[in-house]
Amino acid sequence: MNRGTLYALTAYVLWGLLPIYWKALAAVPALQTTAHRVLWSALFVAGVLALRRDWRWLKPALRSPRILLTFGATAALILVNWLSYIYAVNIGQILETSLGYFILPLVNVLLAIVFLHERPRPWQWLAIAIAAVGVVYLAATYGRLPWIALTLAFSFGFYGLLKKKTTLGALEGQFLETGILIVPVLAYLGFLEFNGTSALHGAPWTTLALLILSGVVTAIPLILFAAGAQRVPLTVMGLLQYISPTISFILGVLLYHEPFNPTLLTGYTFIWIALAIFTAESITTRRRLHLALRPR
Repeated sequence: MNRGTLYALTAYVLWGLLPIYWKALAAVPALQTTAHRVLWSALFVAGVLALRRDWRWLKPALRSPRILLTFGATAALILVNWLSYIYAVNIGQILETSLGYFILPLVNVLLAIVFLHERPRPWQWLAIAIAAVGVVYLAATYGRLPWIALTLAFSFGFYGLLKKKTTLGALEGQFLETGILIVPVLAYLGFLEFNGTSALHGAPWTTLALLILSGVVTAIPLILFAAGAQRVPLTVMGLLQYISPTISFILGVLLYHEPFNPTLLTGYTFIWIALAIFTAESITTRRRLHLALRPR
């Protein structure tokens, strides 16, 4: 295994194990946990950038209305994504979070069709259609849309779509995003402290430690992912991305004993079939393109 694959694999495994971390903070309301995640992520990334003495990008970024608007939007999207994820873990919906990240690759294709005017291939259309059947089936059998899964998939899908148009690196982008959120986050946490409604009042020291370390837990996988993405072919990254939701799925069923009945199995099966078709089609297409471009 080369170094890039190891970086990417570690990032996806860590993301898959995140429910265990947020479960340890289940006594803290999801909004407060998310606010602390933003705060300590900003401070941790600022520390990394300070060690690298890499601030040359900041002044041009702050002077660019386009960059500020883009990262204002990505900051809002990542806030929604983080809050939805932590809330879902707190209420025992880890399986639905895994569903969200299973359908994310198909959502990315759909967004590319709508906003980038890309022309999907026939097998991609088939994969999207089968996944849609799975979502509709789950909604029909449970009487509601899997809104947590859809929120996670579409918020991160739009996040990735906007990030495609930026030139900042992963660390710089995260610092700017969390920096944009830092003022409202500090105001919110200060309000809670002033009113005595902060979850930290009377909480054990381990809770504070976990909240502070949430910045490290957030940034480390991101750094590893960025390092892996630079060294690993897109096809490999496309396969590795299923590791995170698979681990979360296993945790939800085996560790936290969330119900997984035949109805859920049927809905998930549609999604898994769609992903199998999507992945096989992507690999085949890239191989054909590689062979076509290879010198003869």
